[in-house]
Amino acid sequence: MEPERLSLKIRPEWDGRRLDQALAALCPQHSRARLQSWIRAGQVTVNGQARRPRDPVRAGDLVSLEAVPYPVKTPARPEPLPLNVVHEDAAILVINKQAGMVMHPGAGNPEHTLMNALLHHSSQLRHVPRAGIVHRLDKDTSGLLVVAKTPEAHTFLVSELKARRITREYRTIVSGVLTAGGTVDASLRRHARDRTKMAVDDSGRKAVTHYRVLKRFHAHTYLRVMLDTGRTHQIRVHMAHIGHPVLGDPVYGRRRHLSAGAGETLRAVLTAFKRQALHAFMLALTHPVSGDAVRWEAPLPEDMSQLLEALKESEKLKGKR
Repeated sequence: MEPERLSLKIRPEWDGRRLDQALAALCPQHSRARLQSWIRAGQVTVNGQARRPRDPVRAGDLVSLEAVPYPVKTPARPEPLPLNVVHEDAAILVINKQAGMVMHPGAGNPEHTLMNALLHHSSQLRHVPRAGIVHRLDKDTSGLLVVAKTPEAHTFLVSELKARRITREYRTIVSGVLTAGGTVDASLRRHARDRTKMAVDDSGRKAVTHYRVLKRFHAHTYLRVMLDTGRTHQIRVHMAHIGHPVLGDPVYGRRRHLSAGAGETLRAVLTAFKRQALHAFMLALTHPVSGDAVRWEAPLPEDMSQLLEALKESEKLKGKR
């Protein structure tokens, strides 16, 4: 990738500010940490002179920047794995992830991950942190996620996610019958004994989940779920916390509950469902280049659709008895 060369003039409102602060305002496509590293490496000059990040600038100063792309290291190699691409342009990819796919290589999953698939799909992602991955979905959660194709788009989207300006909406089926929607405001942190799990803890990071009832069944509820925050396992932990764990959740759920009124078809579908019934249904954000508000939806995957239909059919049969 070719170096990016910029010439920028310091505006009056930035007179006396630190160089790194002024440059961050002038180049929002780059993170402040990245800009500071370029300043220290001598790739930024003010009126032709090298400066330190903390040195003040004056109105009218001419700042020159040679932004050499970072050699980004990823712990993955390209693999020709199937990807369901919902949208792609020069700046972003939107993927409808299938259940069962791990996001990136790690202990127990050295390959066959989404990161491996992305690097094969687009070789330019090797120049982007985390191969462009901005946010995560659990292995057995399906649905939409956005991937940045350039370092600038990645910086912008990570900033948007941190500022809670990326909207994500989920569909889930939980155990038990909820009479109404509500909000779970319960902080989360790593479980004290099992570090692979999360737990509700007042000393943890703030986490807020909103849920609305879409359909009630005899022993389950179909929900629309919206996040104010995006903590690890947030929906799964919060729903278990209020006594309605996500159906099929092997970590935070209870033993598979087969109600006395469940017919043979429903029992078979429930027994065969081997993951948490959680799907990232909608994604909305500001496009990092055009600035347009963009939005996508992904229909329920086949396994969740079959489960929902079996629950509906079971309710119809109960109504005829």
